[in-house]
Amino acid sequence: MSSSDDGKKDAGGSLEAAYALKTPQDSVRLYGEWARDYDRDFAESHGYIYPAEVAALFRARMTDRNVPVLDIGAGTGLVAAALPGIPIDGVDISAEMLEVAGAKGLYRKRIVADLTRPLPMPDRDYGGFISTGTFTHGHVGPGCLPELMRVAAPGALFALGIKEEAFDEAGFGSAFATLVAKEVITPVDFVLVPVYRGADHEHADAQGLVAIFRRRESAPPAS
Repeated sequence: MSSSDDGKKDAGGSLEAAYALKTPQDSVRLYGEWARDYDRDFAESHGYIYPAEVAALFRARMTDRNVPVLDIGAGTGLVAAALPGIPIDGVDISAEMLEVAGAKGLYRKRIVADLTRPLPMPDRDYGGFISTGTFTHGHVGPGCLPELMRVAAPGALFALGIKEEAFDEAGFGSAFATLVAKEVITPVDFVLVPVYRGADHEHADAQGLVAIFRRRESAPPAS
């Protein structure tokens, strides 16, 4: 194997590489290389249970299982796999990751989009939003929240996994506080869940902070 092949393998299979992402273009490149082997080389080998943990919280809070749900940063469909029977669409910046998800038949629609830009969806389109592994270092910050509010139906349920270290650094706390103060969303419940189980690596004890709230029924436009 050539040195360039070694470099590509390291970039595609490294958790540290994911944490080091800086731009949307970095994400497209990394996850495009990683997509085919992501489930085996990361999710299975690392004992990655975060999607199932957040999905369980989301399902427990659902009041209507027929409303369409948007999986934010859907990747290969690990969240959707934990929500069988729920009408769910997946949005991700990586077409390659969504192609892997598509082969599993998990989503009604797969949407390639950059979450830092306007989304190609109409207003009030979704009654639920769920995300794991997207709101972290170098991925997506709270700047996308107003756009998510735009496409959220009144009363829409949110369960957003956020890496603890990124919560204050990226400004999620102040963003949520502003949305609550403006009566766009309900007060936020925060729940810590394990990210990995039965794992033996340096991130094995990591926990994910899950923000759970709803868009208010009579909320003003978010900005």
